[in-house]
Amino acid sequence: MKLYIKYMVSLRCKMVVKEELRKLGLHFIVVDLGEVEIMEELTASQYDALNTALHNSGLELMDDKRSVLIEKIKNVIVEMVHYADELPKINYSDYISNKLHYDYTYLSNLFSEVKGMTIQQFIILHKIERVKELLLYEVLSLTEISYQMQYSSVAHLSNQFKKITGLTPSQFKLLKNRHRKPIENI
Repeated sequence: MKLYIKYMVSLRCKMVVKEELRKLGLHFIVVDLGEVEIMEELTASQYDALNTALHNSGLELMDDKRSVLIEKIKNVIVEMVHYADELPKINYSDYISNKLHYDYTYLSNLFSEVKGMTIQQFIILHKIERVKELLLYEVLSLTEISYQMQYSSVAHLSNQFKKITGLTPSQFKLLKNRHRKPIENI
């Protein structure tokens, strides 16, 4: 049985879900971002117990097909930007469409309608959060970060960073209290 879980966007979330499944005596086959496959069919009481346990951890089960697809789009983007070794060399639209096996126009229209922003805007927000994270590590130069995040130039990255945060990357690095948003709140 497949279950879809909202706000499941990190490796820590996967650990929480696995633990909650174990507590309920459920056996999982796969636990991915936003999606879990278990061996059993859930009874109504098991579904309610799992939903309550997940809700207490800031997660929730989903059964609406549109919501499930939106979460899948978000999870593909989060995985691509935050967890992949490198961003795909193809257009993001082709990448997302291939991963989800849907026409990109359909995905884009649905996402915009439900989230009130385009998929591209959502990707940019995540890329900027990833850039903030890389700046905080102070391991890579801005040029290396620009290359890793597939910006055409440091100037392009800097302009987009300032447009989103109100600061240049250099100003952000100088801040004592550098705020980053949790991935699930983007």
